[in-house]
Amino acid sequence: MSFFSDLAYGAYVGPLPMIAVIGFVTYALILSASILASGKRWSRRIRRVPVSVHRGVGIVAVLFATLHLLMGVSLYV
Repeated sequence: MSFFSDLAYGAYVGPLPMIAVIGFVTYALILSASILASGKRWSRRIRRVPVSVHRGVGIVAVLFATLHLLMGVSLYV
């Protein structure tokens, strides 16, 4: 677990630690997956996307959320 702890709080991207950056990316992926699922309700410029694209963005979001969780728990373990 020290690898995740060092990665989470030892690596900085600008003024933010890596755990914050991964958290923001995870939030953006979840938001984009929800926008992709809504179809044309958000904007007329957004086309309908296949379900496989929505599913792929969701899977990547779950992977980033798992990494974010491991980074957060590594501080206490």
